Amino acid sequence: MKEKTGNQPSRPGHASDDPLLWPFAAARLAMDACFWWIERGPAGQGDSSLPWTTPGTVALELATMRLRDCTRTRSGQPALVCAPYALHRPLIADFAPGHSVVQSLQAGGIDRVYLTDWRSAAPDMRYLSIDSYLTDLNVAIDEIGAPVDLVGLCQGGWLSLLYAARFPAKVRRLVLAGAPVDLSIESSLSRLTRNAPELVYDQLVARGGGNVSGEEMLRLWSKAPSRDDIDAALQRDLSDEDGAALLARFDRWNTETLDLPGTYYLQIVNWIFRGNRIAGGSFVALGRAVDLKDVKAPVFLLAGLDDDVVPAAQALATAGLVGTPAAFIAAASEPSNHLGLFMGARTHAHAWPRIAGWLRDDLSGVLARSA
Repeated sequence: MKEKTGNQPSRPGHASDDPLLWPFAAARLAMDACFWWIERGPAGQGDSSLPWTTPGTVALELATMRLRDCTRTRSGQPALVCAPYALHRPLIADFAPGHSVVQSLQAGGIDRVYLTDWRSAAPDMRYLSIDSYLTDLNVAIDEIGAPVDLVGLCQGGWLSLLYAARFPAKVRRLVLAGAPVDLSIESSLSRLTRNAPELVYDQLVARGGGNVSGEEMLRLWSKAPSRDDIDAALQRDLSDEDGAALLARFDRWNTETLDLPGTYYLQIVNWIFRGNRIAGGSFVALGRAVDLKDVKAPVFLLAGLDDDVVPAAQALATAGLVGTPAAFIAAASEPSNHLGLFMGARTHAHAWPRIAGWLRDDLSGVLARSA
């Protein structure tokens, strides 16, 4: 095999070359491209051609998202799945039968499930900030009817945690799955972002006309995940007819990227992943400093033992940052990589039914034992 030269992609599966290691792989993209300047705006992004797995309607049309309503009844406790707003579309939370967070929650008895369907950033969205996303999340939760159970996946996890700290009365329970919060804990992401100069990220936004182009990141920097990568993510044999259909669906999902507002992106890079402001207690959300000790709702933490994106130690460390009593913090560590936490068949057979049961539990027994 020839040695890699120039800006050719590194070998598939290597942690720092995984196209799902957003946002820091963007730094490698910019450096490998030698700040190649493109005089164009971000590519146009239409709606996904892939159908949702779970039937639903659009309850709200907001600047940052469509609020999907997958409810089967109007009674009962609502759960809002906060999908990651990263390189790929929120179908990650409702990928396919047996591989869907929405479906697993419903199968576990959660009849009122909603989902954040984040929009790809248009040119007029380039100045949207983290506050913009917290504001629309607040509008969505008011529409659903607080308090809600918030289920945050990956990047949607830190957003959900910020929301729960800023509006503690509006969150009944909080699930954080593979959520990066304390970036002082070593990971491939924290190492990569520390080593990249701030200018790299600024150039990436400038090249996208004020947004970060998901299509450009995928085209110039990443390689398609290998068959082994996809097997590990979906946690099943893909050699049969159903597996072939899943593989084709994954390939289509992987190529349907989202653009990100430049302001939002740079705040995540500089405030969260470089400055560690959420864990450090210096993050200001909607005009008020956020104290994670204000989160006293029951919390469930889900981590992947083979997760290179958000290592288990990092995902589980959030337990020590919140104000929730230890008796009301539950955790599970699955033999899973990062994507497998949301898409994996084994994870959906074991962890997500447990999470659904925990959401239904009145926890009165826990309260009695902790008294």
